[in-house]
Amino acid sequence: MNKKFVGGAVLAVATMLTLASCGSGSSTGTQGGGETKAAEGGQVTLKMVAADYGDGPGAANSGEGFWKSVVDEFQKANPNIKVEVQVINWNDIDKQVATMVQNGQPPDILQTGDYSGFVKDGLLHKVEEIVSPNVQQDLLTKFADFGKVDGTSYGLPFVSSARALFYNKELFEKAGITEAPKTWDELKAAAEKLKASGVSQPFGLPLGQEEAQGESFLWMLGNGGGYKDASGKWAINSAQNVETFQYIKGLVDAGLTTPNPGTKDRKTVWEDFAAGKVGMANGGPMSIPIFDKGAVKDKYGVVAIPGKTGPLDTTLGVMDWIMAFNKNNHGEEIKKFFDFFYTGPAAEKIVDLYKLLPVTNGGIQKLSGDEKLKPFLDALPNASFYPFQDPKWSDVNTQIKQTIGGAVSGDPAAVLGELQKVAEAG
Repeated sequence: MNKKFVGGAVLAVATMLTLASCGSGSSTGTQGGGETKAAEGGQVTLKMVAADYGDGPGAANSGEGFWKSVVDEFQKANPNIKVEVQVINWNDIDKQVATMVQNGQPPDILQTGDYSGFVKDGLLHKVEEIVSPNVQQDLLTKFADFGKVDGTSYGLPFVSSARALFYNKELFEKAGITEAPKTWDELKAAAEKLKASGVSQPFGLPLGQEEAQGESFLWMLGNGGGYKDASGKWAINSAQNVETFQYIKGLVDAGLTTPNPGTKDRKTVWEDFAAGKVGMANGGPMSIPIFDKGAVKDKYGVVAIPGKTGPLDTTLGVMDWIMAFNKNNHGEEIKKFFDFFYTGPAAEKIVDLYKLLPVTNGGIQKLSGDEKLKPFLDALPNASFYPFQDPKWSDVNTQIKQTIGGAVSGDPAAVLGELQKVAEAG
């Protein structure tokens, strides 16, 4: 998930990184692409453009540093293939890549938040041309399927994210709560005990504009609902969803949540949880660094999100993409790099640096011993997604962020009904 929606989640919070190339002796340039076969030894140089998941130049988690470590290891094993990486922040990457493509100089490899816009112009390699069959088969099926256009795969899932319930063990103990909730009613009972023990925000409920669509979706899933039904029709105002928001409204009216949740962003709720002011909150792997820097370090647990009758066996899945342009006919070299990336230690480095999750079954297995990540990893293969492939989703998403907080302060059926009209308009 790119930083637009992970840090945010995200949806962008990165700072523009200076252009840098990775690997010993690699050169610096201003554009991707261009034929780059060296005269001697038949060496090939792959140009790569990547989004920055880090905190800027010189930071311990900088995108430059991450890709340098990957490329250095790859070039040791493949001395005839050189990889030069340009890292660009999320605010600027799409515009700069569009300029490269317009100038006839696309990079060989691009890692960003979307791939589909390049498919119609025939600019991308098919996935089968740039990864080995064993790598393609190891990709999480639900994620890989979103890389297809008209049945053919062009985008490779790069990283993923998911959601789970975080709870403050210390506050639970003080309130006499012995077990994390598995159902809505158990969550409500725990919230009531937390409130009685003096916790001001028993459950953190961010329905403000930052990511209201995510928090809402998690609650909808807990009652068998969602933005669309099983047939693919918009179902925002379904009976299940109305019942869901009536239940949440009851929690709000009883003072068991963040006050005025329709005005609260996820970032604020997470900061309050980190400070020890919130008993429970939904979050993702990217929450962990925030919490580990706060008062709750080593004092919180992570479990599957409670549903109406039991814990969710699915979660909100989010992903970013990596792809290869076909202009320079470097398919074989790109395949070697991608195979190295997906089967080597790079995915684990991403988890360590950015708390983003792998997109392969093998990657999940390698991390299965991490207790904090386990609830996220367990839910990934069965993840659920926003209906982002529907052209109406952009309008619906915007409207959700602006209005769905009203469903827990006013009439849930009316608010969801208006959102349904937006989805069905036109």
